Amino acid sequence: MNSFLTEWSKDLKSIPVGPLGIIAMPGCEEMGKKVNSWLQKWNSLQESQDEEFYTLPGVNRDSFLIKTYCPRFGTGESKGVIKESVRGYDIYIIVDVCAYNKTFKMYDMEVPMSPDDHFQDLKRIIAAIGGKAKRINVIMPMLYESRQHKRSSRESLDCALALQELQDYGVSNIITFDAHDPRVANAVPLIGFENVMPTYQMIKALCRTEKGLAIDKENMMVVSPDEGAMQRNIFYSSVLGLDLGMFYKRRDYTTIINGRNPIVAHEYLGSSVEGKDVIVVDDMISSGESILDLCRELKARRANRIFAICTFAFFTNGIEDFNRAYEEGILSKVISSNLTYRRPEVTAAPWFVEADMSKYISYMIATLNHDRSLSSLLSPYNRIKKLLERYQSEQAAEGIRLV
Repeated sequence: MNSFLTEWSKDLKSIPVGPLGIIAMPGCEEMGKKVNSWLQKWNSLQESQDEEFYTLPGVNRDSFLIKTYCPRFGTGESKGVIKESVRGYDIYIIVDVCAYNKTFKMYDMEVPMSPDDHFQDLKRIIAAIGGKAKRINVIMPMLYESRQHKRSSRESLDCALALQELQDYGVSNIITFDAHDPRVANAVPLIGFENVMPTYQMIKALCRTEKGLAIDKENMMVVSPDEGAMQRNIFYSSVLGLDLGMFYKRRDYTTIINGRNPIVAHEYLGSSVEGKDVIVVDDMISSGESILDLCRELKARRANRIFAICTFAFFTNGIEDFNRAYEEGILSKVISSNLTYRRPEVTAAPWFVEADMSKYISYMIATLNHDRSLSSLLSPYNRIKKLLERYQSEQAAEGIRLV
Protein backbone atom coordinates (compact mmCIF):
# COMPACT_ATOMS: atom_id res chain seq x y z
CA MET A 1 0.00 0.00 0.00
CA ASN A 2 1.53 3.37 -1.01
CA SER A 3 2.21 6.06 1.56
CA PHE A 4 -0.38 8.48 0.18
CA LEU A 5 -3.11 5.83 0.33
CA THR A 6 -2.20 5.04 3.95
CA GLU A 7 -2.19 8.71 4.96
CA TRP A 8 -5.40 9.44 3.08
CA SER A 9 -7.23 6.50 4.68
CA LYS A 10 -6.74 7.97 8.15
CA ASP A 11 -9.45 10.52 7.34
CA LEU A 12 -11.99 7.78 6.53
CA LYS A 13 -12.55 6.51 10.07
CA SER A 14 -16.02 7.96 10.26
CA ILE A 15 -19.59 7.11 9.35
CA PRO A 16 -20.40 8.14 5.76
CA VAL A 17 -23.04 10.73 4.92
CA GLY A 18 -25.18 7.92 3.52
CA PRO A 19 -25.00 4.74 1.46
CA LEU A 20 -22.96 5.49 -1.64
CA GLY A 21 -24.59 5.57 -5.07
CA ILE A 22 -22.91 6.43 -8.38
CA ILE A 23 -24.83 7.40 -11.51
CA ALA A 24 -22.77 7.34 -14.71
CA MET A 25 -24.62 9.35 -17.34
CA PRO A 26 -24.46 8.38 -21.06
CA GLY A 27 -20.87 8.71 -22.26
CA CYS A 28 -19.45 8.09 -18.76
CA GLU A 29 -20.03 4.33 -18.62
CA GLU A 30 -16.31 3.51 -18.88
CA MET A 31 -15.37 6.02 -16.18
CA GLY A 32 -18.22 4.81 -13.97
CA LYS A 33 -17.03 1.21 -14.18
CA LYS A 34 -13.46 2.18 -13.29
CA VAL A 35 -14.54 4.33 -10.35
CA ASN A 36 -16.85 1.58 -9.10
CA SER A 37 -13.99 -0.93 -9.36
CA TRP A 38 -11.68 1.22 -7.21
CA LEU A 39 -14.35 1.82 -4.58
CA GLN A 40 -15.24 -1.88 -4.45
CA LYS A 41 -11.56 -2.72 -4.02
CA TRP A 42 -11.18 -0.32 -1.09
CA ASN A 43 -14.45 -1.52 0.38
CA SER A 44 -13.14 -5.10 0.43
CA LEU A 45 -9.98 -3.99 2.26
CA GLN A 46 -12.02 -3.38 5.38
CA GLU A 47 -12.74 -7.08 5.69
CA SER A 48 -9.50 -8.51 4.30
CA GLN A 49 -7.01 -6.14 5.96
CA ASP A 50 -9.15 -4.48 8.63
CA GLU A 51 -8.48 -1.06 7.04
CA GLU A 52 -10.87 1.88 7.26
CA PHE A 53 -11.66 2.15 3.54
CA TYR A 54 -15.34 1.30 3.92
CA THR A 55 -17.77 3.43 1.96
CA LEU A 56 -21.03 1.58 2.57
CA PRO A 57 -21.38 0.25 6.14
CA GLY A 58 -24.33 -2.01 6.89
CA VAL A 59 -25.47 -2.36 3.28
CA ASN A 60 -24.21 -5.18 1.07
CA ARG A 61 -24.13 -4.23 -2.61
CA ASP A 62 -22.44 -5.89 -5.57
CA SER A 63 -21.96 -2.49 -7.19
CA PHE A 64 -22.20 1.16 -6.24
CA LEU A 65 -23.58 1.99 -9.70
CA ILE A 66 -27.25 3.00 -9.88
CA LYS A 67 -29.15 1.99 -13.03
CA THR A 68 -30.74 4.94 -14.83
CA TYR A 69 -31.70 5.84 -18.37
CA CYS A 70 -33.32 8.64 -20.38
CA PRO A 71 -35.63 7.21 -23.07
CA ARG A 72 -36.59 9.43 -26.00
CA PHE A 73 -39.88 10.03 -27.72
CA GLY A 74 -40.04 10.31 -31.50
CA THR A 75 -39.97 14.10 -31.32
CA GLY A 76 -36.67 14.05 -29.39
CA GLU A 77 -38.26 14.82 -26.03
CA SER A 78 -37.08 12.72 -23.12
CA LYS A 79 -37.58 11.76 -19.47
CA GLY A 80 -35.31 10.52 -16.69
CA VAL A 81 -35.85 7.10 -15.13
CA ILE A 82 -34.14 5.56 -12.07
CA LYS A 83 -34.54 1.78 -11.89
CA GLU A 84 -33.85 1.25 -8.16
CA SER A 85 -34.37 2.98 -4.85
CA VAL A 86 -32.04 5.85 -3.92
CA ARG A 87 -33.80 6.90 -0.71
CA GLY A 88 -31.27 8.15 1.85
CA TYR A 89 -28.32 7.69 -0.53
CA ASP A 90 -25.32 9.95 -1.03
CA ILE A 91 -25.52 10.22 -4.83
CA TYR A 92 -22.63 11.12 -7.16
CA ILE A 93 -23.63 11.82 -10.78
CA ILE A 94 -20.79 11.70 -13.32
CA VAL A 95 -21.64 13.54 -16.54
CA ASP A 96 -19.63 14.29 -19.70
CA VAL A 97 -21.42 17.09 -21.55
CA CYS A 98 -19.02 16.67 -24.49
CA ALA A 99 -19.82 12.99 -25.22
CA TYR A 100 -20.98 13.63 -28.78
CA ASN A 101 -20.56 9.92 -29.59
CA LYS A 102 -23.93 9.34 -27.91
CA THR A 103 -26.91 9.69 -30.25
CA PHE A 104 -30.71 9.50 -30.19
CA LYS A 105 -33.53 9.18 -32.71
CA MET A 106 -35.52 12.30 -33.58
CA TYR A 107 -38.02 12.23 -36.45
CA ASP A 108 -36.30 9.05 -37.63
CA MET A 109 -32.92 10.80 -37.80
CA GLU A 110 -29.84 9.81 -35.77
CA VAL A 111 -28.85 12.94 -33.84
CA PRO A 112 -25.63 13.31 -31.80
CA MET A 113 -26.12 14.51 -28.24
CA SER A 114 -25.00 18.09 -27.75
CA PRO A 115 -23.83 19.59 -24.44
CA ASP A 116 -27.36 21.01 -24.09
CA ASP A 117 -28.86 17.51 -24.39
CA HIS A 118 -26.47 16.08 -21.79
CA PHE A 119 -27.20 18.91 -19.36
CA GLN A 120 -30.95 18.46 -19.78
CA ASP A 121 -30.60 14.70 -19.11
CA LEU A 122 -28.63 15.51 -15.95
CA LYS A 123 -31.50 17.67 -14.71
CA ARG A 124 -33.99 14.94 -15.64
CA ILE A 125 -32.16 12.37 -13.49
CA ILE A 126 -31.98 14.82 -10.58
CA ALA A 127 -35.71 15.43 -11.00
CA ALA A 128 -36.34 11.66 -11.06
CA ILE A 129 -34.55 11.34 -7.70
CA GLY A 130 -37.34 13.57 -6.46
CA GLY A 131 -35.67 14.75 -3.27
CA LYS A 132 -35.44 11.20 -1.88
CA ALA A 133 -31.61 11.06 -1.81
CA LYS A 134 -29.86 12.41 1.27
CA ARG A 135 -27.40 14.39 -0.86
CA ILE A 136 -26.73 14.92 -4.58
CA ASN A 137 -23.24 15.67 -5.89
CA VAL A 138 -22.41 16.35 -9.55
CA ILE A 139 -19.02 15.50 -11.05
CA MET A 140 -18.85 17.40 -14.35
CA PRO A 141 -15.24 17.28 -15.61
CA MET A 142 -15.81 19.71 -18.49
CA LEU A 143 -17.98 22.41 -16.96
CA TYR A 144 -21.07 23.03 -19.08
CA GLU A 145 -20.82 26.33 -21.02
CA SER A 146 -17.59 27.18 -19.15
CA ARG A 147 -16.25 29.12 -22.14
CA GLN A 148 -19.22 31.48 -21.87
CA HIS A 149 -18.11 32.67 -18.45
CA LYS A 150 -18.13 36.45 -18.84
CA ARG A 151 -20.07 39.14 -20.63
CA SER A 152 -18.24 41.31 -23.16
CA SER A 153 -21.37 42.69 -24.87
CA ARG A 154 -25.13 42.18 -24.57
CA GLU A 155 -24.97 38.38 -24.28
CA SER A 156 -26.03 35.53 -22.02
CA LEU A 157 -24.01 34.21 -19.06
CA ASP A 158 -24.74 30.54 -19.70
CA CYS A 159 -22.28 28.96 -17.26
CA ALA A 160 -23.53 31.00 -14.30
CA LEU A 161 -27.15 30.23 -15.19
CA ALA A 162 -26.41 26.49 -15.44
CA LEU A 163 -24.72 26.44 -12.04
CA GLN A 164 -27.63 28.30 -10.47
CA GLU A 165 -30.04 25.79 -12.00
CA LEU A 166 -28.15 22.93 -10.35
CA GLN A 167 -28.20 24.78 -7.05
CA ASP A 168 -31.97 25.25 -7.38
CA TYR A 169 -32.32 21.51 -8.10
CA GLY A 170 -30.79 20.76 -4.70
CA VAL A 171 -27.24 19.81 -5.71
CA SER A 172 -24.89 20.08 -2.71
CA ASN A 173 -21.48 19.82 -4.39
CA ILE A 174 -20.21 20.44 -7.93
CA ILE A 175 -16.79 19.04 -8.88
CA THR A 176 -15.20 20.12 -12.13
CA PHE A 177 -11.70 19.95 -13.60
CA ASP A 178 -9.57 22.84 -14.82
CA ALA A 179 -12.44 25.30 -15.25
CA HIS A 180 -11.88 27.84 -18.00
CA ASP A 181 -12.42 30.54 -15.38
CA PRO A 182 -12.80 29.28 -11.78
CA ARG A 183 -14.44 32.57 -10.81
CA VAL A 184 -17.73 31.15 -12.12
CA ALA A 185 -17.99 29.65 -8.61
CA ASN A 186 -19.14 33.13 -7.55
CA ALA A 187 -22.49 32.33 -9.18
CA VAL A 188 -23.23 29.65 -6.53
CA PRO A 189 -21.59 30.77 -3.27
CA LEU A 190 -23.92 28.73 -1.04
CA ILE A 191 -22.97 25.23 -2.31
CA GLY A 192 -19.68 23.37 -2.65
CA PHE A 193 -17.73 24.06 -5.84
CA GLU A 194 -14.36 22.38 -6.39
CA ASN A 195 -12.16 23.20 -9.35
CA VAL A 196 -9.67 20.31 -9.50
CA MET A 197 -6.36 20.52 -11.35
CA PRO A 198 -5.05 17.16 -12.66
CA THR A 199 -1.40 18.26 -12.48
CA TYR A 200 -0.08 15.16 -10.70
CA GLN A 201 -1.74 12.73 -13.12
CA MET A 202 -0.42 14.65 -16.15
CA ILE A 203 3.17 14.72 -14.89
CA LYS A 204 2.90 11.04 -13.94
CA ALA A 205 1.71 10.16 -17.46
CA LEU A 206 4.59 12.14 -18.99
CA CYS A 207 7.18 10.44 -16.76
CA ARG A 208 5.68 7.03 -17.48
CA THR A 209 5.96 7.58 -21.24
CA GLU A 210 9.27 9.46 -21.49
CA LYS A 211 12.03 7.76 -19.48
CA GLY A 212 14.93 9.96 -20.60
CA LEU A 213 13.76 13.40 -19.53
CA ALA A 214 16.24 15.73 -17.87
CA ILE A 215 13.92 17.77 -15.65
CA ASP A 216 16.15 20.72 -14.78
CA LYS A 217 16.61 24.36 -15.81
CA GLU A 218 19.43 23.58 -18.21
CA ASN A 219 17.42 21.11 -20.30
CA MET A 220 13.72 21.94 -19.92
CA MET A 221 11.33 24.90 -19.80
CA VAL A 222 7.64 25.55 -19.28
CA VAL A 223 6.00 27.92 -21.78
CA SER A 224 2.51 29.33 -21.33
CA PRO A 225 0.54 29.50 -24.60
CA ASP A 226 -1.09 32.80 -23.56
CA GLU A 227 -1.68 35.07 -20.58
CA GLY A 228 -4.91 33.26 -19.68
CA ALA A 229 -3.04 30.01 -19.00
CA MET A 230 -0.33 31.60 -16.86
CA GLN A 231 -1.61 30.36 -13.47
CA ARG A 232 -1.48 26.66 -14.38
CA ASN A 233 1.90 27.08 -16.11
CA ILE A 234 3.31 28.93 -13.09
CA PHE A 235 2.39 25.92 -10.94
CA TYR A 236 4.09 23.49 -13.33
CA SER A 237 7.25 25.59 -13.48
CA SER A 238 7.43 25.98 -9.70
CA VAL A 239 6.79 22.33 -8.83
CA LEU A 240 9.21 21.11 -11.53
CA GLY A 241 11.80 23.79 -10.77
CA LEU A 242 11.91 25.10 -14.35
CA ASP A 243 12.07 28.52 -16.00
CA LEU A 244 8.85 29.96 -17.38
CA GLY A 245 8.19 31.71 -20.69
CA MET A 246 4.99 33.02 -22.25
CA PHE A 247 3.47 33.74 -25.64
CA TYR A 248 1.20 36.71 -26.14
CA LYS A 249 -1.47 36.08 -28.76
CA ARG A 250 -2.02 39.21 -30.84
CA ARG A 251 -5.58 38.94 -32.19
CA ASP A 252 -7.65 40.72 -34.81
CA TYR A 253 -10.55 41.98 -32.70
CA THR A 254 -12.35 43.38 -35.76
CA THR A 255 -13.03 39.89 -37.11
CA ILE A 256 -14.83 36.83 -35.73
CA ILE A 257 -14.20 33.39 -37.28
CA ASN A 258 -15.86 30.28 -35.79
CA GLY A 259 -16.91 32.30 -32.76
CA ARG A 260 -13.50 33.76 -31.91
CA ASN A 261 -11.06 36.46 -32.94
CA PRO A 262 -8.28 35.06 -35.19
CA ILE A 263 -4.66 35.17 -33.98
CA VAL A 264 -2.47 37.55 -35.99
CA ALA A 265 0.87 36.70 -34.37
CA HIS A 266 2.50 35.01 -31.37
CA GLU A 267 4.87 37.28 -29.43
CA TYR A 268 7.29 35.39 -27.13
CA LEU A 269 8.37 36.66 -23.70
CA GLY A 270 11.04 34.77 -21.80
CA SER A 271 14.51 33.25 -21.91
CA SER A 272 15.81 31.22 -24.85
CA VAL A 273 14.27 27.81 -25.54
CA GLU A 274 17.12 26.75 -27.82
CA GLY A 275 18.10 23.11 -27.26
CA LYS A 276 15.58 22.63 -24.43
CA ASP A 277 12.56 20.37 -24.09
CA VAL A 278 9.42 22.46 -23.65
CA ILE A 279 6.22 21.75 -21.73
CA VAL A 280 3.18 23.73 -22.87
CA VAL A 281 0.13 23.56 -20.59
CA ASP A 282 -3.44 24.62 -21.40
CA ASP A 283 -6.94 23.65 -20.30
CA MET A 284 -8.07 22.26 -23.67
CA ILE A 285 -7.26 21.56 -27.28
CA SER A 286 -10.27 22.44 -29.39
CA SER A 287 -9.38 22.62 -33.09
CA GLY A 288 -5.67 22.52 -32.24
CA GLU A 289 -4.65 25.29 -34.64
CA SER A 290 -3.35 27.50 -31.85
CA ILE A 291 -1.17 24.83 -30.18
CA LEU A 292 0.33 23.74 -33.52
CA ASP A 293 1.15 27.37 -34.41
CA LEU A 294 2.79 27.66 -31.01
CA CYS A 295 4.86 24.52 -31.61
CA ARG A 296 6.08 25.91 -34.93
CA GLU A 297 7.05 29.17 -33.21
CA LEU A 298 9.02 27.21 -30.59
CA LYS A 299 10.71 25.08 -33.26
CA ALA A 300 11.67 28.27 -35.11
CA ARG A 301 13.42 29.27 -31.89
CA ARG A 302 15.28 25.91 -31.94
CA ALA A 303 13.39 24.18 -29.14
CA ASN A 304 14.04 20.45 -28.75
CA ARG A 305 11.04 18.22 -27.96
CA ILE A 306 7.65 19.81 -27.28
CA PHE A 307 5.13 18.21 -24.91
CA ALA A 308 1.61 19.65 -24.93
CA ILE A 309 -0.37 19.01 -21.74
CA CYS A 310 -4.10 19.70 -21.71
CA THR A 311 -6.94 18.50 -19.50
CA PHE A 312 -9.39 18.12 -22.37
CA ALA A 313 -8.49 17.07 -25.92
CA PHE A 314 -11.42 17.53 -28.31
CA PHE A 315 -9.75 17.77 -31.76
CA THR A 316 -12.87 19.29 -33.27
CA ASN A 317 -11.21 19.49 -36.71
CA GLY A 318 -9.77 15.97 -36.64
CA ILE A 319 -6.17 14.85 -36.01
CA GLU A 320 -4.63 14.95 -39.50
CA ASP A 321 -2.69 18.14 -38.74
CA PHE A 322 -1.37 16.59 -35.51
CA ASN A 323 -0.28 13.43 -37.33
CA ARG A 324 1.58 15.60 -39.82
CA ALA A 325 3.17 17.69 -37.06
CA TYR A 326 4.31 14.52 -35.27
CA GLU A 327 5.84 13.08 -38.46
CA GLU A 328 7.66 16.37 -39.11
CA GLY A 329 9.02 16.42 -35.54
CA ILE A 330 7.17 19.60 -34.61
CA LEU A 331 5.24 17.98 -31.76
CA SER A 332 6.46 15.07 -29.62
CA LYS A 333 3.52 14.21 -27.37
CA VAL A 334 0.06 15.38 -26.32
CA ILE A 335 -0.79 14.37 -22.75
CA SER A 336 -4.48 14.56 -21.89
CA SER A 337 -7.05 12.97 -19.59
CA ASN A 338 -9.87 10.48 -20.06
CA LEU A 339 -12.35 12.90 -18.47
CA THR A 340 -14.20 13.47 -21.75
CA TYR A 341 -14.86 11.40 -24.85
CA ARG A 342 -11.83 10.69 -27.07
CA ARG A 343 -12.14 9.39 -30.61
CA PRO A 344 -10.61 5.92 -31.12
CA GLU A 345 -8.13 7.36 -33.63
CA VAL A 346 -6.97 9.83 -30.97
CA THR A 347 -6.23 7.23 -28.31
CA ALA A 348 -4.48 5.06 -30.92
CA ALA A 349 -2.23 7.88 -32.20
CA PRO A 350 1.49 7.40 -31.40
CA TRP A 351 1.78 10.96 -30.09
CA PHE A 352 -1.19 10.75 -27.67
CA VAL A 353 -0.70 9.85 -23.99
CA GLU A 354 -3.73 9.32 -21.77
CA ALA A 355 -3.78 10.16 -18.07
CA ASP A 356 -6.35 7.97 -16.29
CA MET A 357 -8.33 10.05 -13.78
CA SER A 358 -10.60 7.29 -12.43
CA LYS A 359 -8.57 6.60 -9.28
CA TYR A 360 -8.39 10.30 -8.44
CA ILE A 361 -12.17 10.69 -8.85
CA SER A 362 -12.64 7.61 -6.64
CA TYR A 363 -10.51 9.22 -3.92
CA MET A 364 -12.67 12.35 -4.02
CA ILE A 365 -15.93 10.41 -3.92
CA ALA A 366 -14.81 8.29 -0.94
CA THR A 367 -13.54 11.39 0.89
CA LEU A 368 -16.70 13.42 0.32
CA ASN A 369 -18.86 10.41 1.19
CA HIS A 370 -17.19 10.50 4.63
CA ASP A 371 -17.70 14.28 4.76
CA ARG A 372 -13.96 14.91 5.01
CA SER A 373 -11.74 17.69 3.67
CA LEU A 374 -10.45 17.43 0.09
CA SER A 375 -7.44 19.65 0.80
CA SER A 376 -4.86 16.84 0.68
CA LEU A 377 -6.23 15.68 -2.68
CA LEU A 378 -6.42 19.18 -4.17
CA SER A 379 -2.80 20.02 -3.23
CA PRO A 380 -0.55 17.59 -5.15
CA TYR A 381 2.75 19.43 -4.53
CA ASN A 382 4.25 16.81 -2.18
CA ARG A 383 3.08 13.90 -4.33
CA ILE A 384 4.67 15.46 -7.41
CA LYS A 385 7.97 15.95 -5.55
CA LYS A 386 7.97 12.28 -4.50
CA LEU A 387 7.10 11.26 -8.07
CA LEU A 388 10.10 13.20 -9.43
CA GLU A 389 12.39 11.64 -6.81
CA ARG A 390 11.24 8.14 -7.82
CA TYR A 391 11.64 9.03 -11.50
CA GLN A 392 15.22 10.20 -11.04
CA SER A 393 16.05 7.18 -8.86
CA GLU A 394 14.73 4.84 -11.57
CA GLN A 395 16.82 6.67 -14.16
CA ALA A 396 19.94 6.22 -12.05
CA ALA A 397 19.19 2.57 -11.28
CA GLU A 398 18.53 1.66 -14.90
CA GLY A 399 21.35 3.79 -16.28
CA ILE A 400 19.03 5.69 -18.60
CA ARG A 401 20.81 8.29 -20.69
CA LEU A 402 19.18 11.71 -20.39
CA VAL A 403 18.33 13.35 -23.71
